[in-house]
Amino acid sequence: MSHDHDAFRVEGPIREQVERMTRRHFFGRTTGMSLGTAALAGLMADEGFAAGGIGNGLADQSRPGMPAKKAVGGLPGLPHFPPKAKRAIYLHMNGGPSQIDLVDYKPKLDKLFDKDLPDSVRQGQRLTTMTSGQSRFPLAPSKYKFAQHGKSGMWVSELLPWTSKIVDDIALIKTVWTEAINHDPAVTYICTGHQLPGRASLGSWLSYGLGTMNENLPAFVVMTANWSSKAAAQALYNRLWSAGFLASKYQGVALRAQGDPVLFLSNPAGVDATTRRRALDAINRLNQREFEATADPETQARIAQYEMAFRMQTSVPELIDISKEPKHILEMYGPDVHRPGSFARCALLARRMAERDVRFVQIFHRGWDQHGNLAGDLPLQCKDVDQACYALITDLKQRGLLDDTLVIWGGEFGRTVYCQGPLSRENYGRDHHPKCFPVWFAGAGIKKGVVYGETDDFSYNVVENPAHIHDLNATILHCLGIDHRRLTFKFQGLDMRLTGVEDHNPVKGILA
Repeated sequence: MSHDHDAFRVEGPIREQVERMTRRHFFGRTTGMSLGTAALAGLMADEGFAAGGIGNGLADQSRPGMPAKKAVGGLPGLPHFPPKAKRAIYLHMNGGPSQIDLVDYKPKLDKLFDKDLPDSVRQGQRLTTMTSGQSRFPLAPSKYKFAQHGKSGMWVSELLPWTSKIVDDIALIKTVWTEAINHDPAVTYICTGHQLPGRASLGSWLSYGLGTMNENLPAFVVMTANWSSKAAAQALYNRLWSAGFLASKYQGVALRAQGDPVLFLSNPAGVDATTRRRALDAINRLNQREFEATADPETQARIAQYEMAFRMQTSVPELIDISKEPKHILEMYGPDVHRPGSFARCALLARRMAERDVRFVQIFHRGWDQHGNLAGDLPLQCKDVDQACYALITDLKQRGLLDDTLVIWGGEFGRTVYCQGPLSRENYGRDHHPKCFPVWFAGAGIKKGVVYGETDDFSYNVVENPAHIHDLNATILHCLGIDHRRLTFKFQGLDMRLTGVEDHNPVKGILA
């Protein structure tokens, strides 16, 4: 991939190290100034905490969690154009929600109960090993009732009564598709733009390109909510919020529901804040010497991470304390909001992070993999998230935050129209289906009450307006003022980008 815009050229770590070494020798030989000192001072200034030096606490501790006046860090020239969104919240339903039972209404299927899926529909498409050996593929119509809602008349299942109240605020894409057919590569693909591990995640790209808007909290925060169905859930790995080939300071910070909100955030027994500060100053001096000797950019990242951790000792406890939230707000999120680790609590914390200008928040909710007992498990999953999603959109909206916040809801693929395992009118299972699945957007830069794309009568193939997952990520970047083709990072001889090398575009049909 060639660069036509030198102003936005992104160099790799080897080139960066060579350039830093050159500057170090220059300063060291001509002015006696240590590059480590200059770099550290620049780092402190860029991070918004230069005043007073390292040992002063590096932030206004009397105003924990308060956002900086403007973004710091990021790349020169970004955003590429005026953004509609300042921040994003991604609600990932891990496992693959069943589109046929939620938002892709297919009434003609009812008369085809237990008939075989026509070969003309399947078209020899790849199946997982969980159903490829079935002797037949019996059709399983949804057992749930659908109705039209809002001024838009969007069809929504009875399983999502709260989501049906916000349909006029969302844009539903029914025709997302992916090449991945199993969970691990599929969720890795949608989070990092590639099915194989090792790439930078969406949140890391945003942190890298746009910088941070709050000096006391990470730019990228991840939460993993618990789930109500008893079905086993797919494992999640921290590589889903990894910085990959980018500097480690851009990786997501996982916020936990039990113990320290962030691992090792609290001081050990017998260590007070003053002692921690002195120890940190000593460590930073050692890291500064290491940087002078090697010019390794990761040393700078280490210094910044230590300082962020120190500031988070005050800002994170304040963030997660919901005791001062008004009663009517807590009631809007539902009774689960009082339970740490619930999706409702995570959604409320996401709103609190939006208030504090955290750049990117991602919530993973597992348990959406209904290969069998869909009637038993899917309602529980929907109950976990339905009211909380409504509350998050409503809460952001009434605070004026939805005007500059982008919210995304979706999984890594959909479910098959044919049944896996025993089939009855009251219960059935569905296998993975990558050819079409739903994702909805709301907020900054997004049209309201829009349904984009159409699937066939079996919710099996896209018949109008397909949207690849690279198109989804291009859309997210676009709303944040980024041309996805121009956000690149040179690694192993390639100009890496989140949306791959193919020709993908933002989904214009949902853009305001």
